[in-house]
Amino acid sequence: MRRLWLPVLFTLGFLAAGGLSATVIASTGTGTTTGTDTTATTTTSTTTTGTTTTGPSPTVIPPGVTIAGVSVGGMSGADAKAAVLGAVQQPIVVKVGKRAFRAGPTGLGAVPQLRAAVKHALEAAPDSAVPLSIAVRLAPVRTFVAKLGKRFDHAPVDSVLRLRNVKPWITKSLPGKKIDRARSVTLIVTALKANRKGPVKLIQKLTQPAVTRNSFGPLIVIRRGSNHLYLYKGMRPWRVFPVATGQSSYPTPLGHFEIEVMWENPWWYPPDSPWAAGAKPVPPGPGNPLGTRWMGITSPGVGIHGTPDPASIGYSASHGCIRMYISDAEWLFSHVHVGTQVFIVSA
Repeated sequence: MRRLWLPVLFTLGFLAAGGLSATVIASTGTGTTTGTDTTATTTTSTTTTGTTTTGPSPTVIPPGVTIAGVSVGGMSGADAKAAVLGAVQQPIVVKVGKRAFRAGPTGLGAVPQLRAAVKHALEAAPDSAVPLSIAVRLAPVRTFVAKLGKRFDHAPVDSVLRLRNVKPWITKSLPGKKIDRARSVTLIVTALKANRKGPVKLIQKLTQPAVTRNSFGPLIVIRRGSNHLYLYKGMRPWRVFPVATGQSSYPTPLGHFEIEVMWENPWWYPPDSPWAAGAKPVPPGPGNPLGTRWMGITSPGVGIHGTPDPASIGYSASHGCIRMYISDAEWLFSHVHVGTQVFIVSA
């Protein structure tokens, strides 16, 4: 009996081994679905897409290329930047009159756009001239021009009236100079943007004095010692008149004055002085102590006027005023004005 079972057991073992082998092989497939009656296998496919290859960017600038006039052919981008920057940073010359100054473009606010220019040069055709764009900040340029203005601007000098040897002397006026800030800033910015090194000549405007020699019209010098009135046109002698000046007890004041008021046919009012005590005001007319014209100066109570007492002319006979013949006073009145300068000297 045992020998009969041996073939049966061998057959079952073989079949079992074959099934296990089939199962192992099936499990190594790409995709396996096992159902009760059906086995399906899924296959994965691969699709190949075509690709376009771009060549590498150039690393050396083509021969003959320049940036802002600087030869950069055959250079790398870094070397080209260094070469162009060195040229751009050369100082710009600025002139004020005959004086020249050097200033670095960077300090003046110039910012060269090197990266864009080098990129353009790397892609340019041989022998191309590549421009360089330079931006400029205005604040540093304005500060630079203002500093030059503080150094070179000067105000005009007015003429001044003085006496020299008892004659009027008027000093010569001088114009001033002032840097035109706005136009000078524009000139420097334009030069920096164009990478020009100058010289950039700044514009100076002349400023005129308020008082010149021509500003002075008639001038009066009264010589108290010789009792004469000298009339000048500026510094040129015009006319001389005999006058009467103050007595020793009522001297005509010395100094520099000007005509303050002018009256035709004035009233005379007695001053607050012992010599006029009890006197009454006198209306215009032949007996008026002031004659027909009064030119009061900036010394209280003192003036130039006509007199009905012509015999006093040429002497120190008044109470401090300057007396003239009536006709002379009328002529003088028509040739001077309020503000006319009056010098009274002891000569």
